[in-house]
Amino acid sequence: MVGVSDGQSSPQAPAGVRAPVGRPLLSLTLASMMDEVHAHSGAVYLLSPDQPVLEMAVMAGLPRAFAAPWERVGLSAPIPVSDAVRERRLVWVGDQEEMARRYPRIAVVLPYPFSLAALPVATETRAYGAIFVTWPGSHPPELADWERDHLLAASHRLAMRLERAAEESVPVLPEPDLLATPLVGGMSGTLGSVEAARMVARLPYGLCSLDLHGRVGFANAAASELLDVPVSRLIGTHLWASVPWLNDPVYEDRYRAALFSQHVTSFVALRPPGEWLSFRMYPSTNGLSVRISRARGVAEMNRAAPPPGEAPRRLVSITQVLSLAGALTEAVGVQDVVQLVADEIAPAVGSQGLVMMGSRAGRLLVLGHRGYGDTRVIDWHDGIPLSEPTPGSQVLRSGVPAFFESRDEMERLYPALGGHPSEFSAFAYLPLIASGRPVGVCCLSYAARHHFATEERAVLTSLASLIAQALERALLYDAKHRLAHGLQEALLPHSLPTLDGIEAAARYLPATQGMDIGGDFYDLVPTQGMAAAVIGDVQGHNVTAAGLMGQVRTAVRAYTAVGQAPEEVMRSTNRLLLDLGSDLFASCLYLRLDPARRRAVMSRAGHPPPLLRKPDGRARVLDLAGGPLLGIDATATYPTTEVVLSPGSLLVLYTDGLVESPGTDFEDALAELRHRLTELGDRPLDDLADALVRHAADTQERLDDIALLLLRALPED
Repeated sequence: MVGVSDGQSSPQAPAGVRAPVGRPLLSLTLASMMDEVHAHSGAVYLLSPDQPVLEMAVMAGLPRAFAAPWERVGLSAPIPVSDAVRERRLVWVGDQEEMARRYPRIAVVLPYPFSLAALPVATETRAYGAIFVTWPGSHPPELADWERDHLLAASHRLAMRLERAAEESVPVLPEPDLLATPLVGGMSGTLGSVEAARMVARLPYGLCSLDLHGRVGFANAAASELLDVPVSRLIGTHLWASVPWLNDPVYEDRYRAALFSQHVTSFVALRPPGEWLSFRMYPSTNGLSVRISRARGVAEMNRAAPPPGEAPRRLVSITQVLSLAGALTEAVGVQDVVQLVADEIAPAVGSQGLVMMGSRAGRLLVLGHRGYGDTRVIDWHDGIPLSEPTPGSQVLRSGVPAFFESRDEMERLYPALGGHPSEFSAFAYLPLIASGRPVGVCCLSYAARHHFATEERAVLTSLASLIAQALERALLYDAKHRLAHGLQEALLPHSLPTLDGIEAAARYLPATQGMDIGGDFYDLVPTQGMAAAVIGDVQGHNVTAAGLMGQVRTAVRAYTAVGQAPEEVMRSTNRLLLDLGSDLFASCLYLRLDPARRRAVMSRAGHPPPLLRKPDGRARVLDLAGGPLLGIDATATYPTTEVVLSPGSLLVLYTDGLVESPGTDFEDALAELRHRLTELGDRPLDDLADALVRHAADTQERLDDIALLLLRALPED
């Protein structure tokens, strides 16, 4: 929680002079924003100055425990506030269904009807953090224009004040969360009048009030009788803590649901030995009123009690586990798992360091680590035989976790570690077991001595099971990725040949979804006094598409080598695809280069048109005749077009991944590519190739592969 201090009070500034930055800056901004748009909860996050992490500074309207899994989140995390900062835009989630679709991790932990808006707190030059506000589920699914205007204006004002504070070196100080003051005292003080208290006391059903934290501020005599707990023991406590048979996450979840959704919520609970009570919660922005009565028609219901001496698990722990489980399902590769454990699990359990280990060829393998300033001990572990007496190898072999409350305790059992310095003092070595076999070890390190209570050991062991499942998937993905990458490299040319009179450059980028492998291909084939260039795209992003792509590329090379004309090369390749019986199609652009005559003869099969940049800098899209996709019609013909390549001319051949993206018109994208080519075409060819694909490479989710082949006609010597 942070605010900006003005150091000392100062008189009001004269007109035209900027007022000093005062405090509490964040709390007042958040409260004003929520009041303007009638939101019922919200929070301000600040961007950490030394790492890409958003930290919750102040929360309003709801207890901070509700957002415990997201008090500290990475800038790359798939949640609204991170998206808002990363993309510099307002993120709107209109209802529970949209939240489940776009942000399933949040929907799993908070499965309640509500709307949410997240905004960046940023100027044109710098991002400072983010704000989110929420509304009850009764809010319309669309954000009104006036609400959007208020939110954007408030976030911009806060960004400007934070920028001014930074310029003036004003210190940042903590601020309290904005919650209603807890209700304390007796009935008359709570309800405001003696007569009102008497009236409530006469009611035949129980009444009590809860503040936003769930603490009891008032309870009448009937509530005390029904709950079988004196009023004096209820006031100031959580209802589920002072009433043992209500100490169940299911009931606490109803309180959370009422506060979040601002809808009336009810449940029934069994008061031992056999009486069922009905609870009905009426929420507002400052707490809840609870009506308690005897339930009818549920006497036959029964509920299993926890084993003697075993307390029910707190709901916040459950929500954090749910959030962590959701996060781990999104991890793709091993480094994703390491990063998620470091960002979300390690802080949740109070650990400051992390080492993830696996095994290969009988040796311990460090898969990743975080928090270690001195990596000598990491280097020592990496590659050590599993037969060596170390905690990691022992836990990996045995599958039994090991907890060391101090470094001395660990070194007594493993003297070999005594000569290796470490900034950590306590360690938890957790076996990662998936599908009945160990896949690795997770070592959580603590900066100070740490006592691992029985309950904490159980929680850590449970978390290890989640990590193990994610790590097993990640190891399999990384293995497939290496296989796919190797296959892709084998199918595409390792380098382009040197040609007389022609300079060439090429780039290939796989799609960001799937196995990083696809059907896009290119090739440059020298022939006697001439050369042939080809670029194409086989439908699909899998091994089948890549295999077919390799056959097409080989066929084009063979037909070129025997001297077939461009239209014949296309017809022969088309027949080959039909003969192979594949269900996949391919687009293709083939051209025969004649540097001596400064000509290029082109034939096109359903492929995007190439671009030509003339020596004077003007670029245009070539309107080429062509035929259908390869692999569709055995009788198809592929007419040719001859293009003049004067010295300095540049041909741009590409696949549709360079210009096509969801929500973008193809013609607009082609015009943008032509504009970039006009501006950047004088650069060295490799620099130009990098620049043309950079925009696509920066796209967060690229659905298609990209192949690019640039051919520049060189001037005569």
